[in-house]
Amino acid sequence: MKTALRLLVTIAAVARAHTAVAQTADEIVEKYLTAVGGREALAKLTSRTMTGTITIATPQGDLSGPVEIYAQAPNKSRTLVKLDLSAFGAGQMTVDQRFDGTAGYVIDTLQGNRDITGGQLENMRNAAFPSPLLNYKERGATLELMGKEKVSDRDAYVLNLKPKAGPAARTFIDAESYLPLRVVTKLDVPQFGEVEQTAEFSDYRAVDGVKIPFAVRATSAVQNSTVAISKVEHNTKLDETMFSKP
Repeated sequence: MKTALRLLVTIAAVARAHTAVAQTADEIVEKYLTAVGGREALAKLTSRTMTGTITIATPQGDLSGPVEIYAQAPNKSRTLVKLDLSAFGAGQMTVDQRFDGTAGYVIDTLQGNRDITGGQLENMRNAAFPSPLLNYKERGATLELMGKEKVSDRDAYVLNLKPKAGPAARTFIDAESYLPLRVVTKLDVPQFGEVEQTAEFSDYRAVDGVKIPFAVRATSAVQNSTVAISKVEHNTKLDETMFSKP
């Protein structure tokens, strides 16, 4: 009888564990949303403008220059980077990446202008502002908890977000602060094809009640870079044409 009772208790515990796991992904999302400022604060955001400095590592040394990053709900974006390559005999390089909600285009003075296609285009379509996790179910995406992993010395929950189309993105949420530490995605890179990129976030600061990482480090097999944000503005009026192919 005691053996049977123990077995029943064990079965019940296992059942509760499976139920908890099934609910945990959404619980983590809600704690993450609360940690960055809450649903109400996020819902007030219609646009974001960030300026700062980007540093790109090269075999010849680091290259630095200004970066401007724009985002507008629901998913429009633009990133403008300027680098001085005069030390390498190439003058100024400009990379102006635009996405108007449907189509993407890059003005690239070094590698040539081009349309954005494939997985990179799908990533841009899925990058909902102010957060892909805010209303992911309404956009037809699914979310899976992959367990815990270490990000440096921090324990992190790993959430795998699978959109209706395009590559999945793994988000690593700090198990204590519930702030994002890392996002891993796949990108289509000219001349290299599909590569996996890891973006790591730090130096969180509150702007208009929402916590934003002021430091971003991106690494891949192709290129490593860091972005240091110096200024963030919300809800400024942005010209719709700035996101479109010129």
